[in-house]
Order: sequence, then structure tokens, then C-alpha cells
Amino acid sequence: MDMVVVVNWWIILNAWEGNYVNVLLMAFIFTFVPFLVSSKREEEREREMSTVKIPPVAPSHHDDAMQIYRAFKGIGCDAAAIVNILAHRDAAQRSRIQQEYETTYSNELRKRLSSELTGYLKKAVLLWMHEPRARDAYIVKKALREKIKDHKAVTEIICSRTSSQIGQLKRAYFTNVGTNLEDDIESEASGHHKKLLLAFIRTARYEGPEYDEILVENDAKALHKAAKKFGLGEKTFIHIFTERSRAHLFAVSMSYQKMFKKPLEKAIRDEAHKSFEYALKTILRCAESPPKFYAKALWKAMKGLGTADTTLTRIIVTRAEIDMHYIKREYRKKYGKTLNDAIHSETAGHYRTFLLSLLGDIIKQNGPSDIIRDTI
Repeated sequence: MDMVVVVNWWIILNAWEGNYVNVLLMAFIFTFVPFLVSSKREEEREREMSTVKIPPVAPSHHDDAMQIYRAFKGIGCDAAAIVNILAHRDAAQRSRIQQEYETTYSNELRKRLSSELTGYLKKAVLLWMHEPRARDAYIVKKALREKIKDHKAVTEIICSRTSSQIGQLKRAYFTNVGTNLEDDIESEASGHHKKLLLAFIRTARYEGPEYDEILVENDAKALHKAAKKFGLGEKTFIHIFTERSRAHLFAVSMSYQKMFKKPLEKAIRDEAHKSFEYALKTILRCAESPPKFYAKALWKAMKGLGTADTTLTRIIVTRAEIDMHYIKREYRKKYGKTLNDAIHSETAGHYRTFLLSLLGDIIKQNGPSDIIRDTI
């Protein structure tokens, strides 16, 4: 007999007999224990895909706070000491270090880091010190409210997240920013891009692997028809791309290729609305594989003259504890060199050390010989 049916009958029987304590206990166990087990498995999965190297026996947060305080003393700042500590602590450890520092030295650690560090190292470390969910909210807020808005950053954060992650982002945004994410997008974005973003964050999408093959075929045909219209049939694309699951969209992409002999991504062209085009491509690429999407985004950030350090930093910092192991694998497979080597050639100084540390390339820096080349 199905476990759900057994539990339901058990609850009904106990309620009939007046055993309400048993009813509440079983209801709690049946509702929350699977959620807790699932959350635990998700944490374990993310640890396996993380590239951040945590010492087997890390110093206490009190010792870490003290060492960071000492790094600030005297003339200049011992940036190497700060990188050696913070780049090798997970989110929970970093949070405890910040709490300990504030309690012991009556000063906010992030403010002190901001005043002592400089350049891209400063931006990377400060971004790293955010609690992960609050970090996404911070990036989106900053990108939306700056004089020159970074629509690409907003799109990347929102359109690469799952439906449940979007829910967490919205809650974190309201808690840390004080306004609703929808309201800020409504006032700061525009056109088809705004319509897509709003639809994407308002719609709850299925996250399982199943999909309807008939609906997949119908969607592929509808997108093909919409793509023929002048300026792209935005309503059809927005509807399908914001309401369908990742598994469904990936199946649509495969069906489109089979039926019309060209990739669906090639049909996404809107020269008048580049942010809208990028949002659609981000959703589609993440439906296939988020690590592939980020590997390509990192390659683009480093190709040609100069490096898009803001993009480079954002991706490495936000993905280091989530799926960077897979991103590195995809990068090597696609571009024939390791991501670590690419970062090493495009950056310098303590900024380079910090990023390479997050990629699992440097265990501890006491000198130049401490760099460990990664084969992934």
C-alpha cells in the first residue's frame, strides 16, 4: 500500500480516537522530515560540486577574526593573509567570522575590508562576504539602481535560477533591500525584457524531469511560427520560456532542431531588443546545462582585448560553492584549456590569488611556489 495512504489512514484513525498529539506529531514528521532530508542532500551535493578548499580542521572563528584584525594593523594591509583565510572558509564560517569580528572589535568587518582593500580584489572579497542568498539580491539591486544599469547582470542572475531559487531571491530581496523585486524591475527595466523578467519571477515552474511530448511538439511549432515574424513574436516566446520547465524547454529545443533542421537558439534574434534576446538565450542555455552556460559566459568575459572583470568576479564568486567543479569541466571540454590557466593569464596580484583560491587552485599562499595547477 502507498505510504501516503497508510499515513492518511493513521491520522484519520487517531483523530477519530481523540489522539490529537499523535496526529500533530505525525503531520509534522510527514511534512517536514522529507524537506529536511532533501535540504541536507542538496547541501551535500553542492559541497561535492564546490571548488572551495576548506581546511580539514579550520581555526576557530575567533582565531580567524584575530588574524584578520592583525592583517589590518600597521602601514598598509596584509592582503595575502586576508585571502588565505577568507578564500578558504565556507558561507557559514564566513558569517561566524564576521559576527566574531564585530563583537570583539566593535567594527563591521565588511566596512573595514572596504577601507583596506582596493581594486578588483576589494570588489571580489566584499561580494564573497555576502550571505549567498543575500548576494544575489545585492547584485540585482546594484545592477538595477546604478546610473548605468547592468541589464546583463540582472538577466544572468534571474534567468539562470530555478523557480524555487527565484522564490528565495524574492524573499532575500525584500528582506535586504526593503522593496519587492517585481516593483524594482517594473520601474527600472523596460520593453520586452521587462515583460519577460516579470513573467519569469512570477511564474512557478515544475522542476522535475517529466514533460508532455505532444505539448513539446506544439511549442516547437509555435516558436518556429513566432520566429518568422518581424521583430520576433515576443508574446509566444515569453509565454513558453517563462512557463515551461527546464526539462520541457530542452525537449522543445531538441524537437525544434529535428523538425526545422536548425537550432532554436539561432531563431532567437532581436536586434532592437538585445537584453530581451540575451534573456531568452540564458533561459534556453540553462535549460540544457547551467555549467555550459557559465563556461561560455566566462570565456566571453576573457576573450579579446581586456577582461570583463566585473562579470568574471560575479560568476566565480556566485558559483564557487554551487557548481564550479562542473563549470571547470565544461570549460576545458569546450575551449581546450583549464579555466584556472585562463584566469591566471588574465589577472594579477592578490586578485588573481583570490579567484584561483575559489577555483581550488591554491591551497595556501606563502610564496609563488604554492600555486597548484589544476587539470580540470
